[in-house]
Amino acid sequence: MRVVAVACCALNQWALDFDGNYARIRESILRAKRLGARYRVGPELETCGYGCEDHFHERDTETHAWEVIAKLCEEKELMRGAVVDVGAPATTRGARYNCRVIIVDGAIAFVRPKRALADDGNYRESRWFTAWTRANEVEEFTLPESCARFGMDGKTSVAFGDGAVVFDDAGLGCETCEELWTPDAPHIALALNGIEIVSNGSGSHHQLRKLDARMNLIKSASGKAGGVYLYSNQRGCDGGRLYYDGCACIAVNGEIVAQGKQFDVSDVEVVAATVDLDEVQSHRGAFQSMSVQAASVKRIPTVRVSGKLCVSENLKVTPKRAISFHAPEEEIALGPACWLWDYLRRSGASGYFLPLSGGADSASTAAIVGSMCQLVTRAASAGDAIVADDIRRVAQLASDVPIPSAEELAKMIFTTVYLGTDNSSAETRARAAALANDIGASHLSVAIDVVVTAVVTFFTTVTGKTPKFKVDGGSNAENLALQNIQARVRMVLSFLFAQLLPWVRGKSGFLLVLGSANVDEGLRGYMTKYDCSSADVNPIGGISKADLRSFLRWGAMNLGYPTLAEVEKAPPTAELEPIRDDYVQTDEEDMGMSYDDLGVYGRLRKIARLGPVAMFKRLYTVEWADRGLSASEIAEKVKKFFFFYSCNRHKMTTLTPSYHAENYSPDDNRFDQRQFLYNVRWPWQFRKIDEIVEREKSS
Repeated sequence: MRVVAVACCALNQWALDFDGNYARIRESILRAKRLGARYRVGPELETCGYGCEDHFHERDTETHAWEVIAKLCEEKELMRGAVVDVGAPATTRGARYNCRVIIVDGAIAFVRPKRALADDGNYRESRWFTAWTRANEVEEFTLPESCARFGMDGKTSVAFGDGAVVFDDAGLGCETCEELWTPDAPHIALALNGIEIVSNGSGSHHQLRKLDARMNLIKSASGKAGGVYLYSNQRGCDGGRLYYDGCACIAVNGEIVAQGKQFDVSDVEVVAATVDLDEVQSHRGAFQSMSVQAASVKRIPTVRVSGKLCVSENLKVTPKRAISFHAPEEEIALGPACWLWDYLRRSGASGYFLPLSGGADSASTAAIVGSMCQLVTRAASAGDAIVADDIRRVAQLASDVPIPSAEELAKMIFTTVYLGTDNSSAETRARAAALANDIGASHLSVAIDVVVTAVVTFFTTVTGKTPKFKVDGGSNAENLALQNIQARVRMVLSFLFAQLLPWVRGKSGFLLVLGSANVDEGLRGYMTKYDCSSADVNPIGGISKADLRSFLRWGAMNLGYPTLAEVEKAPPTAELEPIRDDYVQTDEEDMGMSYDDLGVYGRLRKIARLGPVAMFKRLYTVEWADRGLSASEIAEKVKKFFFFYSCNRHKMTTLTPSYHAENYSPDDNRFDQRQFLYNVRWPWQFRKIDEIVEREKSS
C-alpha cells in the first residue's frame, strides 16, 4: 500500500498582515504535522492575503510575501519531514503571477503559476496578475533574495511553470481556485499524466447556495479521472465586502473523506485524511478509455524530488463521509455574523450601533449581531484563546474576567436605538424593544421630532414656505422631502450616538454604525440617499427580502429570538408618512412593485444579462406565462422597474459596504460595473416592447 496522510487548511488571513499571516500559516503546519500529515496545502495568496488588490502593484507586497516564505524555511524543525504548499505572488520576465510555491523539507522545489484568472463578478485578477499560458512548459525562476539560500539542492533558482512534483513513489500537482471551475481544468491533464494528488489553494467567497456547486466540482475533479483532491480556502473577511467561507475538504475518487467547517470564527482550521494511492491507481485502471487517453496525452514537465512521499507503516485509510450543507437561513445567520466579527475585531471599534425600527430589515441585522455574539462566546468558552482575547479587548474587559454569555456580550458591544417620530407606530416601537431584549442589546427609544421640526422650521424661515405631507394636501415633492429629512436626521443622530455613547459610558473607542437596506431595495433604489442606510457596514445589503423573511422565521426558533416571528408577520413600512384611519404607508405600495417581483427582475438583469426588451420577452413567454397577466401588464411592470432602477442608480455610488451574498447585487463599487447616469425613459427599448405588445393584441 502507498498510504499518506495529507492536510488542507482554512485560514483567516488578512490583506497585508504579514505577521499575522505568517503566524497562522505556521500554526497550520504545526497542526498538520500533529495530525501526521506529510503534505499540507494552504489558501490562495495566503502569505500576503488574497484581497490586496491594487497593493499587488506595489513591489513591497511581493517582497514581504517571499520574506514570509523565507521565515518559514528558516525553521528547520517546523519544516522537517513536511511538504508545504503555500500561495504567493511572483514576478519573472516582467510579468507578475499568482503562484503556488512547493517547499520540501524547508527547500523550495517548484513554483507553479495560475493558468486561469478570475475576472467575473467580484474578481479582477487580470488587473494585477498575468495568466500562465504556456501549457506544459517550465522555465528557470531566480528566487527572490530573501529565499535565495532555500532553493532545492542549494540552487538559487527553481523550475517555474506548468508542471508537477514527482517523488520516488507519488506525484503532486496544483491548480488554483478558478482553475477548478474552468472547462479545461489542469487536474485532467495531471491525472492523465499519472499524478495521484492534486491540490487547490483557493480564495472563494461565500454566496448563498453556492457550496453545493463547489462540492460537486471537487467530487467531479477527483471522480472523473480518479485521484486525491485537496481543497484549501481562505476564511473570513480579509479587508473587503467578501466573506471567504473556508470549508476545506479532501476528496478521493469522487467521494468526500474529510470536510471542515463552512463558517467559523477560529483563525486556523486544519483538515486531514489518510489516503491510499493504490486505490487511485485501481480506480483509474478500471476505465480502459482513460488508459488510452493517458497513453497518448502530452507529457507534462516534472520536478524530481528524491525520497518517498508515502509512509511504510500501515495507517488506517480515512473512509468516505456525507457532505455537510447549511440551509440558506443558517448561511445568513452564520456568514454575515462571522464577517461582522472580523470587521469589528480588526477595525479598532468597541461595538456596533443599529437604528432598530422594528421592521424586517433592521431586525434581521440585529439578529445577525446576536448570532455573532453567540458564535464568539461559544468558541471562547470551548477554548479558543484568540477569540477569548479578542472578546476581552473589544469589550474592554480585564484578562481575568470570565468570558461573558452571548447576552452579556451583546449588552457590552451592541447598542440599538429606536428613532421614533409622530409617524411611528406603537407596534414597531414595542417590537424593537422586545427584540433588543431577546438579544441582550443595550437599547434606547427616543423621539426625534424636535430635531426634524427644527430643520423644517429653518427651511420655512429661509423660504417662507411650509411643506406638507400628501395626506395633508401637499405635493409629491413636499411629501418626499418631509420623508427624506426624517431618514437623514436618523443618519446624523446615529453617527453622533455611535461616536459619543462609549464616552458617555466611560469607555474608549467608538461604535460602528450598521446599515440595514436589503439587496432588493438597492436594486430599486428604494432608499433615501445619505439616510440611515448610509452606515459603516451593512451585513444584509446582498440578501433578498424573501431570504430575509425566511431567516426571520428560522431565527425565531433557532437563535432564541421569538420577537423575530412577530416582525416577519408585519407588513414592511418605512413609517415616514402620517398614519391616518384610511391610510398606512407600506413599502410595496410605495415602490409600485412587490419584493418577490424585484428578486425576479434582479436575477434576469444581472445573472441572465437581459435588457428591457429581452426581460419582457422572457417574463411574457416563460417566467410569468402562467400568471394570467397580459402582455400590456407585464410590459408596464418591466418599464416601471427599469425606470426606477435607472433613475436611482446614482444611489449605488454611495451604497454602504455590504456583505456580498446574492449574485444580483447592484453594488456599484465593485460588483456591478454599470453607469449611474441613464436616459431613464429608455425610448428605443420601451418602444420595442410596445411594438411587441401591439402585435400580441392584434394576433
